[in-house]
Amino acid sequence: MLNIPQLLATELDLKPYQVQNALELLAEGATIPFIARYRKERTGEMDEVQLRDLSDRYTYLTELEERKAVILNAIANQGKLTDELKAQITSSLQKTELEDLYLPYKQKRRTRATVAREKGLEPLAEFIKSLNVKNPVSASLETEAAKYISETHGVKSAQEALKGAADILAEEVAEKAESRAYIRDYLLESGVFTSRIKDEHPEGTTKFEMYRNYQAKVQNIAPHNILALCRGEAEGILNFEIAFDEDVVLAYLESKEIKTKVRAIRDYYQAMIKDAFNRLMKASLMGEVIAEKKAYADFESIKTFETNLRELLLSAPAGMKPTLAIDPGFRTGCKVAVIDQTGKFLEYQAVFPHQAAEQRTKAAQTIKNLIEKYKIELIAIGNGTASRETDEFVSQVLQASDRKPTKVMVNESGASIYSASKVALEEFPDLDITVRGAISIGRRLQDPLAELVKIDPKSIGVGQYQHDVDQKLLKKKLDETVESCVNYVGVDLNTASKELLTFVSGITPTVANNIVTYRNQNGAFKNRRQLLKVPKLGPKAFEQAAGFLRIRNGENPLDNTAVHPESYSVVEAIASDLSVPLNQVTQIAAKLPKNNLKKYVTATIGEPTLRDILSELEKPGRDPRAEFKYATFKAGITEIKDLQEGMELEGIITNVANFGAFVDIGVHQDGLVHISQLADRFVDDPKKIVKVGQVVKVRVLEVNEKLKRISLSMKSVKQ
Repeated sequence: MLNIPQLLATELDLKPYQVQNALELLAEGATIPFIARYRKERTGEMDEVQLRDLSDRYTYLTELEERKAVILNAIANQGKLTDELKAQITSSLQKTELEDLYLPYKQKRRTRATVAREKGLEPLAEFIKSLNVKNPVSASLETEAAKYISETHGVKSAQEALKGAADILAEEVAEKAESRAYIRDYLLESGVFTSRIKDEHPEGTTKFEMYRNYQAKVQNIAPHNILALCRGEAEGILNFEIAFDEDVVLAYLESKEIKTKVRAIRDYYQAMIKDAFNRLMKASLMGEVIAEKKAYADFESIKTFETNLRELLLSAPAGMKPTLAIDPGFRTGCKVAVIDQTGKFLEYQAVFPHQAAEQRTKAAQTIKNLIEKYKIELIAIGNGTASRETDEFVSQVLQASDRKPTKVMVNESGASIYSASKVALEEFPDLDITVRGAISIGRRLQDPLAELVKIDPKSIGVGQYQHDVDQKLLKKKLDETVESCVNYVGVDLNTASKELLTFVSGITPTVANNIVTYRNQNGAFKNRRQLLKVPKLGPKAFEQAAGFLRIRNGENPLDNTAVHPESYSVVEAIASDLSVPLNQVTQIAAKLPKNNLKKYVTATIGEPTLRDILSELEKPGRDPRAEFKYATFKAGITEIKDLQEGMELEGIITNVANFGAFVDIGVHQDGLVHISQLADRFVDDPKKIVKVGQVVKVRVLEVNEKLKRISLSMKSVKQ
């Protein structure tokens, strides 16, 4: 069998000790964020990307080895396992190749070849194979076939016997691994995807119009195109297939299978090969190629989703400040919630600024009173229905107010999902669903990461064909992204929700709940060691989690840093040598020359960890996220009908796809900057140019009110 660690080292360009140690840590239950941050000496400073690649490939190869054992056992039980076949199976590195090798021995439903064997025609097939040599013995196929005419077996004629023998031979040809691999590769390299919209859908009536008469080379098709084709077919709107030169494939099969020059046998084989390909190979191999391209498209789309989600989760927080959160509405009014600097809900009011003048005046007074009463510093306005109208209304209120909070339009995607969720019900059992939604909008502005982790990532609205991709893989990768972001930023142990704590390295949902319960019963944590008093949080979980949990104003200043408790003694030794008190740890990095680090290296703490410690001590408790910025939408532009070609606007990137980026410009409908309009130069990947949450300047290229489509450009205007 395979030496998996050695193979991984070669494939991923790693040293054997890196692979071995990383696999050991994973087997011990260490999380990837923990290994990447606190076990750099053991892994040779592997980062999270390398560790996840290693973990994924190890899982694949382990599953491959398990499958090999099953296949070898199955073939051996049939008495058909040769040394050559065993060597091919054991050396296989791909699941597709492995299944090709197993195909001839796999139990099948009753096939035409099975029926032919039941009729006793296998000896005839073997006889015909014996004639397929350079210098065959002279023989007549019909004469030999006539010997198999049997009323008992249901063979009524020589032609029927020859047809049955051909079925047996065709199945053998169709199951040869080498031939299947060749044809699969040929389809991938030379095939062309073609599609057409079904006749019952007139031109201009579907969202798949670009695929009405569509062609794209299989090897070059973009991920979003293959996903669109699959969706269109699933919805019954279009058909698509792979076009290719079948003569090339048949010529290859004939060159592999036909050895004789005798015309009668050649003709028989040619007919049999054509049947083998058309009946037994073509559809299945085309399906495998489509599945392979779909899997690639899934992977690329999920990767884009991961990137977008990461950018959204790591959006700059406006800060934990008193906040007025508004969920706008016309007929039902605006739902207004006040939350304090810890995210705690304080008060709720419903106002109706978009109805009668009297109601508008009353709403303005209510907003003004709340701003003054709670010394509001931030105003969060959801970007849904009536958002721009509400934004303009609040601007007018602020003009007449002494206090001038920062007013921000907040993307409310998924807020309604949260407000109706079990999580929201547990948080606010006595509040109406609309109030919960407003609170969530406000908290998103204060700290996007802490609030967004409560929502299923698929509901946040930053994916591409998210319902069409492999759902199991999507969930795995998005959960990994959330885990990575939460541990990258760190979590305030005394304010974090149980949902946020669940994503901290080593903390299970049960332990997260126990932490919150302990905190509610005993008050704020004063030091990290107190975590060991939490039920079910043992030494292993403490080791994994402690470095990612922060305690502000605690007993030990190091508890508000990313320095792990296992390294406190080293920091204390350095501080002592430099005569620096622990409450002045920021002085350590400046006073300790980098070349003096070697003095503090121990058996478990090396220079990489010491460098991290010094970097952390320069700004203890810092938030690694970017500085907060927000877009200012153009006054008077609130609906699509207000847009004009050539208009220059400010907006915010809401989603990035493989074909471009979507931008919120404040008109309730995101515009698209196609990949060709992202920059003055060629762009091969939009993610290299823009990211979710980025504030950008755009120019309106085209507006289609009927289809609600807005085309935008980020290119500079040519003079």
